[in-house]
Amino acid sequence: MSTSLHLRSAAPRAALLSFSFVLLATPGASQQAGGPIARYSMDAGTMSGMAAMAGGGGMGGAMSMMMGGGNQPIHELVLRLGSTQAASGSPAAEHYMPAGARLGASVPLVTPKVTPSDEPALPGEKPKGRLLIYWGCGATAGPNQPVVIDFAKVARGQFPPGLYMTGAAIPQEWQVRFTNSKTYGEWPNGQTRKTLSGNSSLIGDHRIAGNYSPEIKFALNQDFMPPITGRASPAAGGATQLSWNAVPNATGYYAWVFAAKQGGDMVWWASSASQAFGGPVWDWLSPGAVRKLIGDKIVMPPSQTSCTVPSQVVQSGGDMLMGSLYAYGPEANFAYPPRPADPKIAWKPEWIARVRYRSNTMWMLNGPDMGSMMSQGSDDSADASGDNPPPKKKKCKGGLGGMLAGAMGAGC
Repeated sequence: MSTSLHLRSAAPRAALLSFSFVLLATPGASQQAGGPIARYSMDAGTMSGMAAMAGGGGMGGAMSMMMGGGNQPIHELVLRLGSTQAASGSPAAEHYMPAGARLGASVPLVTPKVTPSDEPALPGEKPKGRLLIYWGCGATAGPNQPVVIDFAKVARGQFPPGLYMTGAAIPQEWQVRFTNSKTYGEWPNGQTRKTLSGNSSLIGDHRIAGNYSPEIKFALNQDFMPPITGRASPAAGGATQLSWNAVPNATGYYAWVFAAKQGGDMVWWASSASQAFGGPVWDWLSPGAVRKLIGDKIVMPPSQTSCTVPSQVVQSGGDMLMGSLYAYGPEANFAYPPRPADPKIAWKPEWIARVRYRSNTMWMLNGPDMGSMMSQGSDDSADASGDNPPPKKKKCKGGLGGMLAGAMGAGC
């Protein structure tokens, strides 16, 4: 999902890459003990604006938008199957979809091959530049802002205290990863060229079958979330006013703005009322987690549909400011056998499955607004052929660099 970055100069991406070289890696999760044999995670997203271009529209979508052709929203799915069992032969699993998904009968859940890292060697020069972190909705930035991170100090392992999202402890949500599964499969992957269209639907029966897990079956009555549309307009004093539509079924909203300047400096702003850099807000979130984050004033409530980016962010960021807005959605959970109503009865499910939803848009604060990017065309234009290759994603690094790259779609 790096297409949107090509619309700007090469300096921001180079700065981001240089920053990622010097950051600490996040330790991987350990192998689960006990619990179900199989865990299945299905994350469903709707992407609009530049997020849709980066997710599947590519440079053709970018040129279409720049020429006034608009940009259609698209859908994304991230499927992960983890099992405590070894495969009987070469690992193989399929997710059998309802016809409305327009992905054919099924998509393969491919087990990644372990290959030597192709990451470039650490650069010889010391990194230069700074990261300026702002937060909070308002015409002007609050006290003690910005927090300034010197990349040269980070390279020496000197992180400023309180950098990460400290006050946002939320209940740990289980994850399916290659590192915490005996056998693992995922989609998208390099084995299939299928892609979702703007008209794809998840409603109906789903079945996951493979040679390393029990068969998983569930039915969905919740479809993809609607797209986010909105505007970014100048406000008094040099601030920028963000406003958007109330997305049905949204549980909360979170916005951020990023800029990278010549010379290595980067600017980051988030809509949270307290300093909350990184953490879980760049992922799919359960309604329970969102409620906790709303209480901590990290996530905006579903009733809020506007936020002002402080003037200092606009002044520090310059002319090339990229913004992103998330609308978190509902969650569906399934298990077999179902959890007994009596808590005294022991429950050992064979499998558990979770479906999470969100909607996301990206835009240039000084470019076309979110609504302009979303002009609707005919059903035929919104219906992708299903034969285009999915964007290839690289594994994100840990630390600040990995989070920055993941949030912006730079090689993750």
